Amino acid sequence: MSSPALKKISRRVIGDNLWLGLNGEGNQPDLVARLPVQAMHPEILGTEEEVAQAQFEEIENCAASTAEDVVLVLLGGRGAQALYRLIRKLAESTAIDPLLRRLHVFTQDALAPMRMSNGLSFVRDFERLLGDEFFGKVKSFTPMRTDTDDLENELGRYIGKIESLGGIDICLLGLGPEAGAASHLAYIKPGSGATAADVAGLIPISSSILEHHIAKFKVGGSTITEADEEECRKATHILTLGPAAILGAKRIVQSVVDAATAPGKPASYRRVMETEIADDPETRAEQLNENPGLWLRLHPNVRSLILPDVLGS
Repeated sequence: MSSPALKKISRRVIGDNLWLGLNGEGNQPDLVARLPVQAMHPEILGTEEEVAQAQFEEIENCAASTAEDVVLVLLGGRGAQALYRLIRKLAESTAIDPLLRRLHVFTQDALAPMRMSNGLSFVRDFERLLGDEFFGKVKSFTPMRTDTDDLENELGRYIGKIESLGGIDICLLGLGPEAGAASHLAYIKPGSGATAADVAGLIPISSSILEHHIAKFKVGGSTITEADEEECRKATHILTLGPAAILGAKRIVQSVVDAATAPGKPASYRRVMETEIADDPETRAEQLNENPGLWLRLHPNVRSLILPDVLGS
């Protein structure tokens, strides 16, 4: 794969949030105002296993559409766990080795600062679900490093590597519920000031979110020590991809499968689906800042996979 010339990384501080962008990508609100609004077309499947099969077929189709390597962004949380179990089983044989050898795998968010070996990190969860064979066969795996005193520099290095590979080919996304039926993508939080020119951000995290994260990982079966919990509760930020990375992905595959255990998701999903996004640049920017899930409505190539209870059926 040919690598484009790397752009200089710019930074913006909005309150306690730090956003990094690539110079020359345009500015807000003019950039976001030019993006056509898309309708949401949820695809309702019967089980998580059906969602997993559809996600896997998307990865296969992406690889089949190009002779180049494929840049894949993994989704943390519930939405892709069945997919990862499917891939793990296939990776234990040689059935998908040609595909795996072409994958450059990245993560989309991470708690920080934290040891990379902490059982409460997304990286450890990916390793648990996908297995050693998967990581031994893919062309590269690049997590967001959280064991550094210079998180900003690490984030810059991370987005620089994605850009050097030609950008994101396929990005797996979920939808996180927020107060007032708002939502977050990756960890782009409401009110964090993210714009269409921001590739990644460093976002403060609350103690309540940390407690929710710990509880979710325990339910999921992760092996967690007391030291892991203690360190996790001291995390101060989340590293996250930003709107520019999501909008720049060639294909978005969203999955929402956990409405039963995250009862705020149906209302958040419906609000994303039904909101009338304004044409006025400033109003549109305010809508996106207040409800970051709406960024999906500005991407022209999204497949949204959900279970029936997400729409209350």
